[in-house]
Amino acid sequence: MKNMKRFAAFSVAAVLAVSMMAGCGDDKKDKAEGSEAAGAGEETFLIGGIGPVTGAAASYGTSVKQGAEIAIKEINDAGGVKVGDTTYKFALEFADDEASEDKAVQAYNTVMDKGANAIMGCVTSGACIAIVDQTYQDGILQVTPSGSAEGCIANDNAFRICFSDPEQGKAMADYAIDTMGLKKIAVIYNAADEYSTGLQKAFEEEVKAKGGEIVASEAFNTNDVEFNTQLTTIKGTDAEAIYVPAYYQDATYITKQAKDMGMTLQFLGSDGWDGVLDTVSDASTVEGCVFSSPFCATVDDADVKKFVDAYNEAYKATPDQFAADAYDTVYTFKAAMEEAGSIESADMIEAMTKITVSGMTGDEITFDASGAAVKEVKFVEVKDGAYQYKAE
Repeated sequence: MKNMKRFAAFSVAAVLAVSMMAGCGDDKKDKAEGSEAAGAGEETFLIGGIGPVTGAAASYGTSVKQGAEIAIKEINDAGGVKVGDTTYKFALEFADDEASEDKAVQAYNTVMDKGANAIMGCVTSGACIAIVDQTYQDGILQVTPSGSAEGCIANDNAFRICFSDPEQGKAMADYAIDTMGLKKIAVIYNAADEYSTGLQKAFEEEVKAKGGEIVASEAFNTNDVEFNTQLTTIKGTDAEAIYVPAYYQDATYITKQAKDMGMTLQFLGSDGWDGVLDTVSDASTVEGCVFSSPFCATVDDADVKKFVDAYNEAYKATPDQFAADAYDTVYTFKAAMEEAGSIESADMIEAMTKITVSGMTGDEITFDASGAAVKEVKFVEVKDGAYQYKAE
């Protein structure tokens, strides 16, 4: 649960942030990404984005950065955000954290030095947890688009757009047993990663609670690329499926090696699987896999199509759920500013549990007292080499 004590640092930090904005002047506007500089009579609201744009997890951070830029352009083109008598245009300063805890702290300090009014990040759970106490001490609103570990929203000022690890782990177990009819499931998880272990624990507990059986629970470590030992153990069981609560890089290796071993088990995944079709050399290795995700670019929806088209035009790519999460994060800042009638973090934080956001990852996203987004967990299937929502 969150520490619900209010603290004066919010207001102080907000005043300092506004002062820093004034001091930075045109220099900040020139450096900010994702929007044009504010015109005469307008002010800039600077979003400090933090995530990996280099390294093994670069796909996630790049998607978040680009999804935010689409929302920023959309809002700015529509006239910006009216708060009292002032109109604000959004700008984005995005710092690379390489999905590293140490680099995340450096990136946070960088965007704060630029005068950030709110923090979008971090993208990965470990990096997000590394800065969460510092953002609390600084009293700045923090919304992570995709940091799903419980520790990412440990404090009053921190919120998330994505599902929590326990939430989606439990939901996948329910779906596997109740909808897919699976009873005997093996698990391969990263023992060194908060995201993976949080999902693994919740999934295994729910499978057992519903009368299913975890026939094998095999661990690996970050940067492992050989999974023959884990797969051999699972092959010797009567498993009907393998749940891999991990990122798409790990899923790429595991599914390929399983196929090479002649294994044809159903694969289940978490939202970190989104993007896996871009990393596999043979799409058949993930054909039929099902993973939890709040967004699917192929869904027949006018707003989704508009977002997908804008993203494709700007980046010559199809947005994934990380891009969609970031898009919704920007609209969350907008809603909080409008509800608060202020850009001070203390006021926006107070407003967060009062807003409703209609976005790419939910029609009516709200936030509970813990800072978690309240929305439906959905499931995506890879079918004929493409993503589609899984029919229930």
